[in-house]
Amino acid sequence: MRTIIGIDVGGSTTKIVGFRIYEDENIELVEPQIVRATDPITSIYGAFGRFLDLNNLELRDIDRVMMTGVGSTFVTKPIYSLKCRSVPEFTSIGVGGLYLSGLNEAIVVSMGTGTPVIHAKRTKKKTEINYLGGTGIGGGTLIGLSRKMLGVDTIEHIEQLCAGGDLNKVDLRVKDISDLSLFPSINHELTASNFGKLSDLAGPNDIALGIANMVAEIIAMMSIFAARIYKIDKIVLTGNLTSFVPIRDTIVRLGPSFNVNFIVPDNAQFGTVIGAALLGLEE
Repeated sequence: MRTIIGIDVGGSTTKIVGFRIYEDENIELVEPQIVRATDPITSIYGAFGRFLDLNNLELRDIDRVMMTGVGSTFVTKPIYSLKCRSVPEFTSIGVGGLYLSGLNEAIVVSMGTGTPVIHAKRTKKKTEINYLGGTGIGGGTLIGLSRKMLGVDTIEHIEQLCAGGDLNKVDLRVKDISDLSLFPSINHELTASNFGKLSDLAGPNDIALGIANMVAEIIAMMSIFAARIYKIDKIVLTGNLTSFVPIRDTIVRLGPSFNVNFIVPDNAQFGTVIGAALLGLEE
């Protein structure tokens, strides 16, 4: 049995995953893990050591190590004598998204600090990846605005605030500005203007939910526009924000209004690192 390791080095977290390859060429996903540290080298070695320990692996069991993410550039020498191969982050996002969703073609969105949008298509020969662009709106926006406006900068606390929020005190909706009888086919709950109806009575809960809703809707519409270009209706969501319920659920609810299906697969948070490891399997 051989094992291929994938490591995704972000700005504040490092994710690690493995695929076991058996003699009959069947593969098995080893449960992904995440380590938080401000220093990328510290987080890489911490994640690697913990991963080996929890899965009863020895260095001799590792066939290769595939690195991706913005912090992977800090790795300039072998890890524990194991050579590391860097693979493009956007390619990893697309490959991981298709694997997790089981689709052959989709728009894959990685919702992290910012949000890149990828068109991925699997053919008999290879997986075609097209980076379509993206937006600087993402988890960094959520945390930055929450810190400045609410004095709160942890994901868990922001999510707790959102639970008690009321968007009617923050956002201007279609129903607030239109004669509903004239537009029967439009979802009247759609936002006409984020923070366009911010009330003096809006509290921290309402503002927190308003920030989350704005981030979610921008990501959703960027993804929908990309899907329309390729005339497909499947959008796969990956990245850390898939575990942030107010954003994830808002995006998924928007799908039917625009005839698309937002898919949040199991292990969506680890889509990029899974894609990196899979690239090692392809080799």
